[in-house]
Amino acid sequence: MSERAGNGTAAGTRVPAVKAVLLSPRRPLGNRPLLVVGCSLGTSSVLWEKVGALLGDAVDVVAWDLPGHGISPAAEAPFTVAGLASAVVALVDSIAPGARFHYAGVSLGGAVGLQLGLDHGARLLSLSVQCSGPKLGTPESWAERAETVRTLGTPVMIQGSAQRWFAEGSMARDPALSSRLLHALRDADRVSYAHCCGALAAFDVRSELGRITVPLLAVAGAEDTVATPELMQDMVAAVNAPADNGAFSVTLPHVAHLAPAEAPAKVAELLRSLIERTQP
Repeated sequence: MSERAGNGTAAGTRVPAVKAVLLSPRRPLGNRPLLVVGCSLGTSSVLWEKVGALLGDAVDVVAWDLPGHGISPAAEAPFTVAGLASAVVALVDSIAPGARFHYAGVSLGGAVGLQLGLDHGARLLSLSVQCSGPKLGTPESWAERAETVRTLGTPVMIQGSAQRWFAEGSMARDPALSSRLLHALRDADRVSYAHCCGALAAFDVRSELGRITVPLLAVAGAEDTVATPELMQDMVAAVNAPADNGAFSVTLPHVAHLAPAEAPAKVAELLRSLIERTQP
């Protein structure tokens, strides 16, 4: 599967091109729940492969790659998190027109999930925001990272990303998967990576969280220094503040910033339960 949402505008927002990878067995869509999964900056659909395999008997799992990552083409211009959310909806419509779907995303992919909940909530059956939050980092830090990567390329990020992504012992437990994820970072398009940084620099939906009404599960890594468990608990409280819609958070031990890679069985179990509870 390599469907694509084309460049263009939606409500004035540039919609970048993205492509999808089917992580469950190839079969006609529509007979099982559809789960769309998004990745963190610097990774690819590899991040979700193990979870997809664990869910694949009962759920159709489709991963989308960020612009310039994995199989998605490089971005031709800057974009926003809202533009990425519109790209996800267009992608779903290209493979299952009008379908409602479950969504789970990590870090930048999780930020896209929050934006989906705000802008396209009627399309979502459930939402899982993993190792992410309504504001990540500072505009200054993202601008600095974007300039570094534009100048030196994505390999310069490998050492720091490995330290942020993986809890102590994670890389040793699954060295093959860790290596593949770091290779995805190495191979990501530097300009597209910088545009992703720009999207994160501008992303701040803290004041809007109360508008999210879709059932929400937050998954935090106990050792995540980027999206801390406390940040994610605050996010859930803000979603539930206007009227408790049952949003809740789970913190996974021995996990840092890439929960689906570090704890695939637990993430799959949580998603299976969420999907069973919210599927019509």
